[in-house]
Amino acid sequence: MSRFIAAIEIDGAGGDPGAWRGPEVDPRAILTGELAVRAAQRAEAAGVDLVTFADALEAPADVPDRVSVRLDALGLAARVAPVTQRIGLLPTITVTHTEPFHVQASVATLDHISGGRAGWIADVSTSAEAAAVIGRREPAPAAETWREARYVVDAGRRLWDSWEDDAIIRDAATGRFVDREKLHYVDFASPTFSVKGPSIVPRPPQGHPITAIRVTVPEALEAAADAELVFLPDSGELSVQVRALRSGSESAADRRSVTLTAGDGRRSVGLTPDRDPRGPIVLVSVEVRPHADGVGRLLESVERWVEAGVDGVQLRPASLELDVPVIAEQLLPVLRERGLVGSGERGGSLRGRLGLRRPVNRYARSTR
Repeated sequence: MSRFIAAIEIDGAGGDPGAWRGPEVDPRAILTGELAVRAAQRAEAAGVDLVTFADALEAPADVPDRVSVRLDALGLAARVAPVTQRIGLLPTITVTHTEPFHVQASVATLDHISGGRAGWIADVSTSAEAAAVIGRREPAPAAETWREARYVVDAGRRLWDSWEDDAIIRDAATGRFVDREKLHYVDFASPTFSVKGPSIVPRPPQGHPITAIRVTVPEALEAAADAELVFLPDSGELSVQVRALRSGSESAADRRSVTLTAGDGRRSVGLTPDRDPRGPIVLVSVEVRPHADGVGRLLESVERWVEAGVDGVQLRPASLELDVPVIAEQLLPVLRERGLVGSGERGGSLRGRLGLRRPVNRYARSTR
């Protein structure tokens, strides 16, 4: 893609666990969602393309001087949707202990209430803590949970297609709300779950809301082949990873494996050959504190990331109240002058904003 995509993550008062203690922060605004609303509106006005919402099944550690609660990402995105007009909204949803049918219905609902600006970040859980809280299954290793996540993504897209776009007829004369011929069973089965369908929510405005994967462990890299948007960590191998994600049309030798640098070390992982040859949109994900460090070094990093071939950046501010204004007022104007980011007035669906076409419904008949 030619235009650099800008994203900001919302996580409590910011990525710094102590951000909520700053004199500029009203801690109550974290739990009412007002802090998130203010950050999203500032980002939208500056021309940021999308905001992501951090989440996890595990509760934050109950440590003195830290906020030990976190708002549900999907609920927070729904809170932000009615008070924004253009910015994309991607909550993190952990699929390991969550019913796939409810996941897709929730994301579809967010797409409806936001007017076609929704997506989601599929995540997994391997912890015994989450398994004990939910109580449905034993914890599983990362390879197993990420393999299941790919099935969840596939099932979700099929369920979004289970309603044809014109299935709703609202015929008052006959009392018919939907055309039953335009609702479809998906009859999806995986090793761990099955879904009959159809969905309980009409097809989303975008057809398929954007599916994203954040790569933090090697096992997530294979699942990223099924995503439309991928967040990669910054590392010396960033350009290699980007090329690997886009190597679907290259020889098998070129795409055989790639080394991922993540929190748990280095590991060579295989990449799937049967993906879209164009590859996903790739953003580098970085923690930033421009209120303290300035934007000069960040601008230098952007130049390096562009050379590495990424499509944009996901900035994870240390403090929403301190860093987002600096990003909006100092970083984005420079990126706009360089022709990288678009106007703050840019609207439309999130798919359109990212340059992605609306998917054709796989169940719709080609002729009437």
